[in-house]
Amino acid sequence: MTLRKPELVLFDLDGTLVDSSPDLAFSADSMLEKLGMPRHGEARIRNWIGNGIERLVKRALTGEMHAEPEPELFQRAMPIFLEIYEQNACVLSRCYDGVTDSLIYLQENDYRIGCVTNKASRFTNILLQALGIYDDFDIVIAGDTLAKKKPDPLQLLHAAEHFNVSPERSLMVGDSINDVEAARAAGFQILCVSYGYNLGCDIREANPDAVVDTLTELPRLLDAISA
Repeated sequence: MTLRKPELVLFDLDGTLVDSSPDLAFSADSMLEKLGMPRHGEARIRNWIGNGIERLVKRALTGEMHAEPEPELFQRAMPIFLEIYEQNACVLSRCYDGVTDSLIYLQENDYRIGCVTNKASRFTNILLQALGIYDDFDIVIAGDTLAKKKPDPLQLLHAAEHFNVSPERSLMVGDSINDVEAARAAGFQILCVSYGYNLGCDIREANPDAVVDTLTELPRLLDAISA
């Protein structure tokens, strides 16, 4: 599919704009230590990121993608993780290459820009503000902003309606199957980065409209699109 020139560009957060896996892994491993359980390490935990904090905690507790821990253990673990992560949400997390330049390019060329994430607003705001990019967005929609989150299209449609931009003139930039499914359901175009958190799977298998290896490619890609 050939991309059309968008008026609105929405970005996912974790795995797209920001490599947050070091802090998420540290928080998960620290939680496990407090529970007297063995650590997993960042390399393993990285492949568990992408379906929200509750699922990440469950994967850390069970060591499996889809298993359910004992309810009592999960109820003990969740507040421990949240406390640790709130204090460490942006210690080692960093923006990926090309993020700053892409946001500047979009602002200078009068695109409307949003961040749409399933991450809770308390952590989203900490991360964006600590990295100095919160004010670059015209709208920030977190996982608890609306009644539903990706892969439901509600967040994307809300952003499009907010700016009075049609979904057909909107572009979602993400790293996971959740982003692809949300964009398709909303009628958005979808551009994916190849480096993010897609549970260890190649995002090309989800058939996004285009894939880039770094966001440094985004300005050139948009410049090449005819209106």
